Amino acid sequence: MLFNSLTFIAFFILVLALHNAPLSWTTKKTNLLIASYLFYAAWNPPFVILLWISTVIDWHVAKKLFTEQVQSKRKALLAVSVIVNLGLLGYFKYGGFLMENFQVLMSMAGIDYQPPDWSIVLPVGISFYTFQTMAYSLDVYLRRAEPSKSFLDFALFVTFFPQLVAGPIVRPTHLLPQFATPRVATRQQLYWGLGLMTIGLFQKIVVADGLLAPASDAVFGADMMLHPVDAWLGTLAFSGQIFSDFAGYSTTAIGVALTLGFGLPDNFRYPYAAIGFSDFWRRWHISLSTWLRDYLYIPLGGNRKGNIRTYANLMTTMLLGGLWHGASWTFVVWGGLHGVYLAAERWLVARLGHHQVWNKLVARILLALLTYFLINITWVFFRAADFATAWRMITTMLTFVTSGEKILPTVLVLQTVITTAVMLAIHWWMRNRRLDEVIDRMPVWLTGLLWGVMLMLIIITQGGSDAFIYFQF
Repeated sequence: MLFNSLTFIAFFILVLALHNAPLSWTTKKTNLLIASYLFYAAWNPPFVILLWISTVIDWHVAKKLFTEQVQSKRKALLAVSVIVNLGLLGYFKYGGFLMENFQVLMSMAGIDYQPPDWSIVLPVGISFYTFQTMAYSLDVYLRRAEPSKSFLDFALFVTFFPQLVAGPIVRPTHLLPQFATPRVATRQQLYWGLGLMTIGLFQKIVVADGLLAPASDAVFGADMMLHPVDAWLGTLAFSGQIFSDFAGYSTTAIGVALTLGFGLPDNFRYPYAAIGFSDFWRRWHISLSTWLRDYLYIPLGGNRKGNIRTYANLMTTMLLGGLWHGASWTFVVWGGLHGVYLAAERWLVARLGHHQVWNKLVARILLALLTYFLINITWVFFRAADFATAWRMITTMLTFVTSGEKILPTVLVLQTVITTAVMLAIHWWMRNRRLDEVIDRMPVWLTGLLWGVMLMLIIITQGGSDAFIYFQF
């Protein structure tokens, strides 16, 4: 079920009505759990079984982890949780990828191995909910949290429909306590929730799908060398599209949860206003970057074991972060480039960061432009279907070879330039501001006007909207 569908509107109205009905808190949570299963089953009902497996395994593992005192047994219990979750993720998401690479290795060894067709369907959102349930077991193992006393609360934590299929990846210590006491949205929360849903759907339907996807799809779908202007415009279009698509989902999810009285964490904070790559990852897909930091980078040693080990930990974390996004070597390259950027930034800051020049406005603007430029280079590998497409794009973008084809019509050029410029201006204006503070200072009539315009444009553009990009991850 898609947020940007009429089916979801009917579903949401029914869920909201039941949640505000005079029922017991246990009944309301049960309703939310059933609604979450129905929301997920709308894609492929049998995959609900995977949710049940993760839920039951991690529930029992965490209970035993909490009471077990023998460390070897605790490690064995944790291994059960990790193996089950990563096993499901590996089979469904990476099985075909591993088989293809095994076939290549056999071919290099002179063995003509023909594997059977891999016809496994990728369960939507599996990367998100497996990380979420593993965090629960890991937190109990590390004594950061106690296991939930209610199986209903834990099952709802795993399946809570607003963020089930594309995040934010919510920590158990953030969401589980919210299920302990009755929650119904206040009037202000309801208004804010509906407002955030409107902003999120506007980002997805109007900006990502309506304004930017046509140029991005045309450029990355081309099978010839393109003119550097078209290559750059297509890359900038995708850069804005991926942000508007994913931030649109996260904003909508936060809004839906808020209308029910629950709070979800921010997942984006105007990332294209980042100054440096550490700053970028504090603003982009925050729930994933902090998950990788807390459950992978720090356990590997973080920055506590010398510079070489720190750089290795950064690269390992970002390479796995890239692979998390998709079963393809292009995603690994995307993650590897970010690892190189972070390592290079750390090396430069250690040697040049003390100079006062970096605090001057001109220097900060130049650093921000360099950050945005290099981030866009990585998006080429993220979006390209294969390395041949990526190398064609990178070649023309960096060498400015003008013999390539121009394929973008004037209307798409103007759409991309204007939309990108407006998006960057908003990111910089909002860089150190909060949305609620800005809206509180706006006249009521202006807030209502902007809300009405967004709703109108959503309705007008809705017919051409697609599924969210991150559903494939």
